Amino acid sequence: QVQLVESGGGLVQAGGSLRLSCAASGRTFSTSTMAWFRQAPGKEREFVAAIGWTHGATYYADSVKGRFTISRDNAKNSVYLQMNTLKPEDTARYYCAGTMTGSNPYLPSYNYWGQGTQVTVSS
Repeated sequence: QVQLVESGGGLVQAGGSLRLSCAASGRTFSTSTMAWFRQAPGKEREFVAAIGWTHGATYYADSVKGRFTISRDNAKNSVYLQMNTLKPEDTARYYCAGTMTGSNPYLPSYNYWGQGTQVTVSS
């Protein structure tokens, strides 16, 4: 059974940092594009960041560019999201996704999803 398990969320003040982790099991994701999405209450799920498996190409939403960094450790079958200079508008549930089904990493077209981890940024 394939599982993606996120961790690292929590409550932080504006300007603070958090590091999210996503541990995968059940299959290797070393040759898969991995991504982070987020969803705030009453809003659509939105793309945050993605990382390819060839050359580690990275993709970011404009709203997080320069503040968030996605990385992966294929030996640990894990992907991470370092979030700095957090803002109240970053408050959302963050989801890890793996194995892109299409060719556009910005779309929520992934085969596998985690249950999410809550990030709350207070002002």
